[in-house]
Amino acid sequence: MPHRVLLVDDDRDLLPSMAALLEELSDFRVITAENGAQGLEKVYSDHPDCIIIDVRMPQLNGYQLVQSLRGDPETEHIPLIILSAMVQERDQWMGLAVGVDYYLLKPVDGFELIATIQRAIEHTESDRLARLQQLAEDAPPTP
Repeated sequence: MPHRVLLVDDDRDLLPSMAALLEELSDFRVITAENGAQGLEKVYSDHPDCIIIDVRMPQLNGYQLVQSLRGDPETEHIPLIILSAMVQERDQWMGLAVGVDYYLLKPVDGFELIATIQRAIEHTESDRLARLQQLAEDAPPTP
């Protein structure tokens, strides 16, 4: 059975093309949502194996969506990947701090995204916490 991947992004041009690319290059079944609130609903209705999340979205931004998912025992285990045009190191640190497993920058290569999704599905909570600790030791954020 193919893994279900939820793609949450408010870019109406990117969403269908990214979904088509993932389905064409992998055996993932892709579900889409156009904002964080709709994404949260689809998490509970479609039970994805991995979620790809944009940061800047209406109704519920990516960080808020991640916090909501990590705060619920029913969803805290789902691998989360931020896919964003926000390129500052502090943005990446913030993503890891709220609980994402990976932070990728747009535009992203389709094969890199697929490999990251596969890796994210395989990794555990302890791996995510270790990456956060390493990032904090290397370059703590400045206010």
